[in-house]
Amino acid sequence: MKTLTAEKYLKELIIESAKEKAEVRETVARIIETVREKGDAAVISYERQFDEAVLDSLLVPEEEIAEAIKKVPQKFITILKKAAKNIRKFHEKQVRQGFSYREKGKLIGQRILPIERAALYVPGGTAAYPSTVLMNAIPAKIAGCAEVCIATPPLINGKINPVILAAASIAGVDKIYKMGGAQAIAALAYGTETVKKVDKIVGPGNVFVAEAKRQVYGVVSIDMIAGPSEIAVLADETADPEFVAADLLSQAEHDKNARAILITPSLSLAKKVAPEIEARLEKLKRRPIASQSIENNGRIVLVRTMDEGIDVANAIAPEHLEIISDDAISYLDRVKNAGSVFLGRYSPEALGDYFGGPNHTLPTSGAARFSSPLSVDDFIKKTQFISYDEAAFKKVAKDIAYFARKEGLTAHAESALVRLSKDE
Repeated sequence: MKTLTAEKYLKELIIESAKEKAEVRETVARIIETVREKGDAAVISYERQFDEAVLDSLLVPEEEIAEAIKKVPQKFITILKKAAKNIRKFHEKQVRQGFSYREKGKLIGQRILPIERAALYVPGGTAAYPSTVLMNAIPAKIAGCAEVCIATPPLINGKINPVILAAASIAGVDKIYKMGGAQAIAALAYGTETVKKVDKIVGPGNVFVAEAKRQVYGVVSIDMIAGPSEIAVLADETADPEFVAADLLSQAEHDKNARAILITPSLSLAKKVAPEIEARLEKLKRRPIASQSIENNGRIVLVRTMDEGIDVANAIAPEHLEIISDDAISYLDRVKNAGSVFLGRYSPEALGDYFGGPNHTLPTSGAARFSSPLSVDDFIKKTQFISYDEAAFKKVAKDIAYFARKEGLTAHAESALVRLSKDE
C-alpha cells in the first residue's frame, strides 16, 4: 500500500474526484430508451447479451422460490433470520409519526404516508448479496409500502441465486424480477408488460446501474447514486495490525475500484499493516479483485495525532469509518461525515454489513457530507394539511394579499381578498 501524508492524500483525492466519469452515459441512455419502446422483449434481450441468461419470463414464479429455498442450508436460514431480527429492531425505532395542532380557528399538520411501490436493486455478477435484500426490504416493509419488489440479475441458467430468494422470503418481498443492469432500472422506472412502474428505486449497483438511476430520477425517486465501496480505518498504536489488515481487505475484495484507507499517527502500526495485507492477499478467494483495489486505491495516511486523523476522516467522508483505539467511543462526537461508524477493535465493518442492525446501504464517494444511510425515511413521504375557519382567515387575508402583490402575483391577492368581500 502507498504511504503518504494527510496533505498529499487529500490533494490526491481532490484530483481524482475531478476526473470525468461520464463514459457510460450514452450506452445507458440507449438502453433506457429501448426498454421504454420495446418493454419485456428489450429487457430479455439485454439479459441474454449482458448476463448470458436465456429467459422466458422476467417474474420469478412462486414455485421457483419455494424450490430454491429448499436448497439453502438450514444453518444459513437460521442466520438470515437472526440478522433480519436485528435489522428489524433497529429500523423500527426510525418510524416517525405525523402531527397536528389547533389554535384559534386553525388546524395545521403533517401526515406520514408510505410510498406505494418500492423497488430494490440487488447486485449479482461477481457475488450474491442476500444481506442487501434484508437491508433494503425490511425498512420498506416497516414503512408500510403496499408492494416491495426486487430486481436482481439471473444466473446463466436463468434462475436466481437461492440465497437471494431465501432472504427475500424472510424479508417479506412481494415480487422478484430476473433482471439486472441499466435495463432493470429502466423497466422499474417506466414499466413493461410484466414489470409494474414503481415509485422509488433503492439499492447499490455497478456504474451502469448508478448512471441509470441518475437518468430516471424525476420519473421515479431514488435513494442515492452509489459508487464503489470504501473503508477508512482510523487506528492508533493500540490497534492489532492483523485486525486492521483484515478489515481493509474486507472492502477491497468488493470491487477493483473499492477504496481501503488506513489513517494513523503510528508509524509502527503502518509498517506492520502493509506486509500483513500482502500476506493475507495470498489467501483470498477474490485475490485478483482485492489486489487491484489495494494497488489502485489502498492508502496509508500518516497523521500527527488521532484528532488530526478525525479531521482527515471528515474530509474524506467515508462510507465506512472504523475507529480502533482504547477510547474509540470518545471520538464519536467529532465525527461529522461518515455513512456508518464502527467503534472499537471488536466492531469490524463486517458486523454492520450483515448482522448488527444498522443499514449497510450507505453514501459513498464523499456523499456522507450531505446524505444518510438507507432508512425507513426513504420509503415514506410527507403530506401537509391546513384548515382555517372564516374568522381566522379574515384576520390574515389582507396580509396575504399584500405579500402576493409584493411578488407581482395579483391573482393570488384576489384569491385572498374575494373572501373578505363575501358577506356570508
